[in-house]
Formats: sequence, C-alpha cells, structure tokens
Amino acid sequence: MRASDFGHTGRMGLRNEIKKTVDDVGDALNEAGHRANAGSERANREVAGDSMTTAKKAGSVLNEGKEKTLAEVDRAKREIRDKI
Repeated sequence: MRASDFGHTGRMGLRNEIKKTVDDVGDALNEAGHRANAGSERANREVAGDSMTTAKKAGSVLNEGKEKTLAEVDRAKREIRDKI
C-alpha cells in the first residue's frame, strides 16, 4: 500500500494530513474546554443567585462571553483548515 492509495500525493501529503488531524484534535479539545468554562460561569451565577454582587455577576457574564468567543475561534480554525 502506498500513500497515494489513500488520496495523498506522497510523503508530504501524508505528513500534512497527520499534522492537520493533530491540529484539529487540539482545537476540538480547546473548544470543549472553553465551552465547559462558559457553562461553569453560568452555573456559578445560577447557584450564587442574589448573593453574588452586581460587579461579580457582570464579570462572570463577561468571562462567559469570552470563553464562548474563544470556543468559536477554535471551531472556526478547524473549519478553515478543512477548506484548505
């Protein structure tokens, strides 16, 4: 079996596919971590309820938004990489 049997054009094509897969897995793990952090922020606000100060709630909302944005960046990197 040769690399060309799998649609690759030789050793560099196979290396590029392996690198792409490794990068995709890394970005997927990062995305999952960011989404988990965003969920944790929301859960903390729900549990704390009125005992959380307005400033802490605002900071938590901003942190949740940041984590969601970072997750979307990681997702977009995978999608862009798939189109190349």
